[in-house]
Amino acid sequence: MVKIFNLGDIVEMKKDHPCGSKDWEIIRMGADIKIKCCGCGRIIMLPRSKFEKDMKKVVKCNNEENKEDIIK
Repeated sequence: MVKIFNLGDIVEMKKDHPCGSKDWEIIRMGADIKIKCCGCGRIIMLPRSKFEKDMKKVVKCNNEENKEDIIK
């Protein structure tokens, strides 16, 4: 399954953050992905391969055009 995500999207990760939240906002994309916890605001950077493996689903799209691609 191809995972489609963009800058500003809110994604759900497989594991809980220690603060209890599973939702993260994508704030930087490249070879590494920088994400910000929606619960406590902590920012972490992951390699793209680990991020794609640990990401469960896109909770909220930042861009309306891509929402249709995710639903399909």
